[in-house]
Amino acid sequence: MMMFLRYLAVIAISILVSFTALSASDVNGLITRPSANSVDVTIEKFEAAAKKRGLKIFARLDHAAAAESVGLKMPRATVIVFGNPRIGTPVFIKTPTVAIDLPPKAMVWEDANGKVFLSYNSAEFLFGTIYARHGLKSDKAVTTKVASTYAAIADEAVK
Repeated sequence: MMMFLRYLAVIAISILVSFTALSASDVNGLITRPSANSVDVTIEKFEAAAKKRGLKIFARLDHAAAAESVGLKMPRATVIVFGNPRIGTPVFIKTPTVAIDLPPKAMVWEDANGKVFLSYNSAEFLFGTIYARHGLKSDKAVTTKVASTYAAIADEAVK
């Protein structure tokens, strides 16, 4: 009987979580674009487009591989950490705590149906929320330029 009650509790929690989870398009400040490519191709195209614009790729964080290493299975999800040290380092020196939120990240991921997406924080979120969180001022012209750069990188990655 106790096993049955545990089973019911797990089912109830699973149902509750599935109904309360936000879709990627509902997350404040997050831009999510469907990709016409596989996860691997989208990652490669994203990195090439970022490098072409003078950005450095610092790391890839493969969540599915990490899950597999502990016996769990999940759809592909890789976070790409990227940025420009020439621009970011002076910000980190002035306000060290901003390094908890930066450099920027993008995530290439696959949903349960095998569809591939690219998600990243909008420039407005970066400067209006993340910078503000650390007491940093933002500049409208810089926000616009970063938004344009991110959109161009995303366009290349998902086509």
